[in-house]
Order: sequence, then structure tokens, then C-alpha cells
Amino acid sequence: MSTTSADLLARLDAFRDATLAQLEAAASLEALEAVRTASVGRTRGALNDFKTQLPQLPAPERPAFGAKFNAVKVVLEHAIEERHAALTASRPAPAALDLSMPARRQWRGGKHPVTLVMEEIESIFRDLGFTIATGPEAEHEWYNFGALNFPPHHPAMDMHDTLYLEGGGLLRTHTSPVQIRTLQSYPPPIRIIAPGNVFRRDFFDASHAPMFAQIEGMAVDEGISFVDLKATLANFANRFFGQTITRFRPSFFPFTEPSAEMDVACRICNGSGCATCKQTGWVEILGCGMMHPNVLEAAGVDSERYSGWAFGMGPGRMALQRFGIPDIRLEYDSDIAFLEQFAQ
Repeated sequence: MSTTSADLLARLDAFRDATLAQLEAAASLEALEAVRTASVGRTRGALNDFKTQLPQLPAPERPAFGAKFNAVKVVLEHAIEERHAALTASRPAPAALDLSMPARRQWRGGKHPVTLVMEEIESIFRDLGFTIATGPEAEHEWYNFGALNFPPHHPAMDMHDTLYLEGGGLLRTHTSPVQIRTLQSYPPPIRIIAPGNVFRRDFFDASHAPMFAQIEGMAVDEGISFVDLKATLANFANRFFGQTITRFRPSFFPFTEPSAEMDVACRICNGSGCATCKQTGWVEILGCGMMHPNVLEAAGVDSERYSGWAFGMGPGRMALQRFGIPDIRLEYDSDIAFLEQFAQ
């Protein structure tokens, strides 16, 4: 059954009247947009369906239908514009701007507390004549253990303590290899500090982490003694913490002899005992000692002529004391509310 222009014209008039009624009933701009899209929209508009049927009409009837089609389109578009203006005018006026309201809060960027501590420690030792040395995090076993007088099969070399890499090598467990590399590269006198990240198979608790920052220091020269070591570290502690109480306890490290651990009074609990100081009232901040002659010899330094001392500390634990942070895990959480406290 062929389509006649009379049929299409009747359907077009009915479509126009129905659409005009829908536009008048639209009570919001959203509803108006829905009617517009369904009626005269470029892709889904129903008016396009009439246009596709134009080629089916006899050629003499096409001009009249085309003119009618364009007239309906103009009527609908004009009705849409008028309804849009009416709905816009009827919308409630926006609330007046209250200039007395506080501005939106902005996040402040800042350095991580461990970074702040490391920079301060570096500054203090620079004032004491030390320079900064660095080295690779992926190390040879000889630099990490052998050159530092670790005996074969030492427990620290086991896989449950050290992270070994495929194909040989390991992730350094301390920054002491930097000391050996420095001694191999420069003749004494030498005074350096070696900041960097170190890695150990450790439990993640209030005061331990498997990856953490460390700063080690070393001084090598003729006639250096334990007195120089103790005076240097006591000076550092008083400058870093303010006037504080320190103590040295005998200890053992393969690369130093004699060896000691240095404690400061816990600033979290003021010596009364807490989880950070393990209820002792003291917090160990570093290990130290006179460099073992075997370490000097391994690096090519004459141990009969030169002596030296070394120390190592964890800036993460130092940050706990400096800023009163109760749990080292807070330093790894990337909590913006926590880190914002240290923005300057």
C-alpha cells in the first residue's frame, strides 16, 4: 500500500499538536529537554521519521509535503524556545552570596616528618665538618657483609633477615657499604654521613618497618678515639633534642670494637614507660663504636696509622621522638590529615 501525501500530512499535524501539548505540560527545564530530544532531536527526534518517508511520495507531491514539514519544524522550535524562556523566568532566584562566609579550606603541602628530621641531622653534621656520601641500594654481598667483618654464616646474612635479589646481590641492610666505598675512593682524613633507605625482613609494628631511612656517619684520621665519638654524638643529641639525658651501653657489632648503643630519655612518656620505649623510659637512637681494624684493612686503609669510628641511626625513630608520634606506622600511611600537621 503506497503512502500518500494526505496520510503523511495528517500524521504530521497530529504529531505537531501532540508535541505542542507535551511542551506546554513540561514543568521543568529537564522535562522540556526530554521532549525536545524526543521530538526534534537530530538523532532520536520523531520528526526525522517523516523526513525519511519523503522519497516514497510521488514526485509532484513532494514539494508541498516538504514545505509543510519545514513549517511544523519551525513551529515546534519556536514553541520550545518560548517554553524554555518561561521556565527560566519562573525559576527561584539564587541565594545571595554571603561574603562573610569563610573560604573553602585548602590542603597545605609539606615535607614528610622523616624528611624534616633527615635534613636537620644533615645540617647539624655539616656544621661539625661532615660531608654527605651516597651509594647504591642494590649492593654486592661483599660490601654489605664481607668488608664489614661479618663472619661467614652470620645470622644477619640469612634469608629470613636479608632480601636477596635474583641473579646475585641484595638490598642493602644498612648504609655501611657507603663507608667502604668512600674509604676506597678517598684517602683519610674523612668525615662523612651516609643517608638513604635500607631494607630488612622485619615485622611491621609500632617501632619497626621492613623499609626505612637510615643515616650512618664515619670519621677516619690519625689519633681518633672513642672520646671523640662520644663528644660528637652527645653534641648532636643536645642540638637535635635540646638539652637531654643520654647514655651509652656496651654492645656488639661485627664492624666496630668497642661498640655501644646510645639512648636518650623517651620524649613520648618522659621516662615513665610506653610502647615506643618498650616500658623502659629510654629510646635507642643509634649504634656506634670504633671501626674494627679489619674493616679499615678491607677498604685499603692502614689500620696501624689510622683509626676511626662510625655510627648509624634511624631518622624514622628520631621523628617519633621529635614530633611525639606514638606509632611508626603513621609515617607510612600517607594520611593527609596527619602529614598536614608538619606543613610549614
